[in-house]
Amino acid sequence: MAAVTVSDKGQVVIPAEIRKQLGITPGCRLGFHIEGHSIRVVVERNITPSKLEDGYGMLVCHASGTRRLSGFDVAHAMREAADDRG
Repeated sequence: MAAVTVSDKGQVVIPAEIRKQLGITPGCRLGFHIEGHSIRVVVERNITPSKLEDGYGMLVCHASGTRRLSGFDVAHAMREAADDRG
Protein backbone atom coordinates (compact mmCIF):
# COMPACT_ATOMS: atom_id res chain seq x y z
CA MET A 1 0.00 0.00 0.00
CA ALA A 2 1.31 3.44 -0.94
CA ALA A 3 1.14 6.19 1.69
CA VAL A 4 1.00 9.89 0.82
CA THR A 5 0.92 13.10 2.85
CA VAL A 6 -1.96 15.57 2.69
CA SER A 7 -0.90 19.17 1.95
CA ASP A 8 -2.17 22.27 3.79
CA LYS A 9 -4.73 22.67 0.98
CA GLY A 10 -6.01 19.09 1.35
CA GLN A 11 -4.21 17.92 -1.78
CA VAL A 12 -2.55 14.55 -2.25
CA VAL A 13 -0.38 13.15 -5.03
CA ILE A 14 -1.59 9.86 -6.44
CA PRO A 15 1.47 7.64 -6.86
CA ALA A 16 2.57 7.28 -10.49
CA GLU A 17 2.13 3.49 -10.56
CA ILE A 18 -1.49 3.77 -9.41
CA ARG A 19 -2.19 6.54 -11.97
CA LYS A 20 -0.69 4.36 -14.69
CA GLN A 21 -2.67 1.23 -13.69
CA LEU A 22 -5.99 3.10 -13.57
CA GLY A 23 -5.34 5.31 -16.59
CA ILE A 24 -5.63 8.51 -14.56
CA THR A 25 -4.41 11.43 -16.65
CA PRO A 26 -4.73 15.22 -16.25
CA GLY A 27 -8.39 16.18 -16.55
CA CYS A 28 -9.76 12.85 -15.28
CA ARG A 29 -12.72 13.10 -12.95
CA LEU A 30 -12.47 11.22 -9.65
CA GLY A 31 -15.34 10.48 -7.29
CA PHE A 32 -14.81 10.31 -3.51
CA HIS A 33 -17.13 8.13 -1.41
CA ILE A 34 -17.07 7.70 2.36
CA GLU A 35 -17.40 4.08 3.47
CA GLY A 36 -17.31 3.88 7.25
CA HIS A 37 -13.92 5.28 8.24
CA SER A 38 -12.46 4.93 4.75
CA ILE A 39 -12.50 6.89 1.53
CA ARG A 40 -13.08 5.09 -1.77
CA VAL A 41 -11.87 6.89 -4.89
CA VAL A 42 -13.49 5.97 -8.19
CA VAL A 43 -12.34 7.03 -11.66
CA GLU A 44 -15.62 8.42 -13.02
CA ARG A 45 -14.44 9.68 -16.36
CA ASN A 46 -11.23 9.30 -18.28
CA ILE A 47 -10.32 12.11 -20.63
CA THR A 48 -8.62 10.89 -23.76
CA PRO A 49 -5.72 13.20 -24.45
CA SER A 50 -5.94 14.86 -27.83
CA LYS A 51 -3.10 15.37 -30.25
CA LEU A 52 -2.42 18.43 -32.34
CA GLU A 53 -2.99 16.49 -35.56
CA ASP A 54 -6.52 15.53 -34.38
CA GLY A 55 -7.59 19.11 -35.08
CA TYR A 56 -6.18 19.23 -38.62
CA GLY A 57 -8.78 20.50 -41.09
CA MET A 58 -11.21 21.81 -38.46
CA LEU A 59 -10.62 25.44 -39.42
CA VAL A 60 -11.36 26.28 -43.01
CA CYS A 61 -10.97 29.67 -44.69
CA HIS A 62 -13.26 30.13 -47.69
CA ALA A 63 -11.76 33.50 -48.65
CA SER A 64 -10.11 33.63 -52.02
CA GLY A 65 -6.57 34.88 -52.33
CA THR A 66 -3.78 35.04 -49.81
CA ARG A 67 -4.40 36.66 -46.44
CA ARG A 68 -1.71 37.79 -44.05
CA LEU A 69 -1.98 38.33 -40.33
CA SER A 70 -0.74 41.90 -40.75
CA GLY A 71 -3.83 42.66 -42.82
CA PHE A 72 -6.24 41.49 -40.15
CA ASP A 73 -7.94 44.27 -38.18
CA VAL A 74 -9.15 42.91 -34.85
CA ALA A 75 -11.35 45.92 -34.08
CA HIS A 76 -13.06 45.68 -37.48
CA ALA A 77 -13.66 41.94 -37.04
CA MET A 78 -15.20 42.56 -33.59
CA ARG A 79 -17.51 45.23 -35.00
CA GLU A 80 -18.61 42.85 -37.80
CA ALA A 81 -19.27 40.10 -35.26
CA ALA A 82 -21.34 42.48 -33.12
CA ASP A 83 -23.34 43.55 -36.21
CA ASP A 84 -24.05 39.91 -37.08
CA ARG A 85 -25.57 39.32 -33.64
CA GLY A 86 -28.23 41.93 -34.21
